Amino acid sequence: MGTPDFAVPSLKALHNSGHEVALVVTQPDRPRGRGQKILFSPMKEAALELGYDILQPLSVRTPEFYEKAAALSPDIFVVVAFGHILPKEVLSIPKKGAINLHASLLPKYRGPAPIQWAIINMEKETGVTAMLMDEGLDTGDILLSAKTDIYSKETSSSLHDRLSRIAGDLLILTLSGICTNSVKPVSQDNSLSTYAPLLKKKDGLIDWSKPAEEIEAFIRGMTPWPGAFTFIGGRRLKIFASDVVFIDSKGDPGTVTGETRDKLYIATGKYLLSIKEIQEESGKRLSIKDYLRGCGVSRGTILC
Repeated sequence: MGTPDFAVPSLKALHNSGHEVALVVTQPDRPRGRGQKILFSPMKEAALELGYDILQPLSVRTPEFYEKAAALSPDIFVVVAFGHILPKEVLSIPKKGAINLHASLLPKYRGPAPIQWAIINMEKETGVTAMLMDEGLDTGDILLSAKTDIYSKETSSSLHDRLSRIAGDLLILTLSGICTNSVKPVSQDNSLSTYAPLLKKKDGLIDWSKPAEEIEAFIRGMTPWPGAFTFIGGRRLKIFASDVVFIDSKGDPGTVTGETRDKLYIATGKYLLSIKEIQEESGKRLSIKDYLRGCGVSRGTILC
């Protein structure tokens, strides 16, 4: 059971492992993009390519879904970024339980946006956790986990791709451990839990009063979506990449304190931020050199 790109490496790992995939369950086809064309989910595209039967229920809480799933007499459900919470009745169907792969080191960063928040909060490491599902949100017993460092210039996009591949490998190790009874569930310590809430477009607004190091991490965590942005003269600017310049700010946060042909320095709550890639509203993503060539920005300009 899965829907977005993150789930695809796990399906392919299952396909290559020799385990029998009786059914792929994904969300219904929906309109996406500017043209609002009806498109398949990445999981559906992969399942069609691999030749699997596919089910796309509007809800997993109907008698029809329960009956179809139960009729397969499955040993295990594998759930990766599916987008539905499975009720108790559905979780009771597989003989050995339902496994969920979550993109954090649980109990930290439960919830829908663990990858972005780990970067935004300047974590040094993250990973993937395989857990037995219960009725809670990412609260089930831990089976196995895999750690990885968060690289210094990593965005949520690049970390997403790495973790999706790690998830596929971890899934196969977890299934092997279940088959040999060598993996034992361990309860999560709820006192250590944190939550990674869903991000909305408005959440990408940059707070220039924060230190430059925090803003730089925020920009990476918000890339590619919902995107970190600010305003200049009422125009929306999206910022994709930046560097911290360890020089004391000499202006109010958000003030342009220096500019050359290929550099733009912004005052923050501590130190300066050098903007590297930027995009005007309805424009192209540009290097700061190309942007400044067409749009001069003078010292004293306020970003807000």
